[in-house]
Amino acid sequence: METRLAILAVIVEKPEATQQLNQLLHRYMDDIIGRMGLPYHERDICLISIAMDAPQEHISALAGQIGRIDGVSVKTAYASR
Repeated sequence: METRLAILAVIVEKPEATQQLNQLLHRYMDDIIGRMGLPYHERDICLISIAMDAPQEHISALAGQIGRIDGVSVKTAYASR
């Protein structure tokens, strides 16, 4: 199956959402190249980038599930090749 490279930009505005987010990321760990989280204590949010090399369907599914978590927003950018 063909894979694509993508970056998911995630903003967590409700700290209680992190457990649900981490459970999702664990489910997709085979598709995730790496992730980096930056807590921004002054605004009580967390900025997370998630690099993926996965089939389009997996990337879209993960982004959709993340977007349904209350207090979390996500945007996805894809590599052109």
